[in-house]
Amino acid sequence: MAHAERAWTDKRVELIIGDLLRSGVVLAAAVVVAGAIIYLVRHGNALPHYRVFQGEPADLRSVSGILADALALRGRGVIQLGLLLLIATPVARVAFSVVAFALQRDRMYVVVTLIVLGVLIFSLTGARL
Repeated sequence: MAHAERAWTDKRVELIIGDLLRSGVVLAAAVVVAGAIIYLVRHGNALPHYRVFQGEPADLRSVSGILADALALRGRGVIQLGLLLLIATPVARVAFSVVAFALQRDRMYVVVTLIVLGVLIFSLTGARL
């Protein structure tokens, strides 16, 4: 492959970002479907109790709890992991963009994209001012 073909052109970056987003969404969907199958096999016959509202269990309110439940192959934990992967997909896109702009030596876009990445991470971690 010639050096020009390996250069970080806008077209190449767009193609990689498209593949990244597509792969992330497909992976997240596959994980959610797998979790749904596990959940329905184990709890498909259970009748819901609509008179009493029950929020998410405590173990599904943190990333570590979700990972533990997913590793234990609990359906709801696997579904939540798929949703986390779906949320992580655009974050990974922004993080990749920082690297791509840095390789293109475009400092202004690196700074702007780092600000966007910071805002995303700040909002996702639940940080408060």
